[in-house]
Amino acid sequence: MTNLVIEHGDTAFSRRLRRRRLQLALAIAAVEAILVLAGIVPWWLAVAAAVASVAVYLLLGRGHGSPAVRSVTWVAAVSQLTVVLVPVAVVLIGVLVLVLLVAVMAGVLAVLFLDRR
Repeated sequence: MTNLVIEHGDTAFSRRLRRRRLQLALAIAAVEAILVLAGIVPWWLAVAAAVASVAVYLLLGRGHGSPAVRSVTWVAAVSQLTVVLVPVAVVLIGVLVLVLLVAVMAGVLAVLFLDRR
């Protein structure tokens, strides 16, 4: 049995949504991140959607009386923030790979220069 607290006004839908909200947010973010990385959706539009969805969650959803509204706005905010972070992570990983590649090449070059034959 889970240790979820049943809030006043909870419905079966809102409880199910609360249990699965992280999975739902990550699934939405994965699809949208593919669209951003493929260039179908511009990155600036994803940033604008993230700002808007976080604002809606903080201003309306967080304190709303309906658990379903709180969960839906949370899912929207988390999925949009994750979408914004994916291209940033791709760039950071790319830079890290380039730095490692340069370090390996410098090591190989040093070995070649130090070879006395």
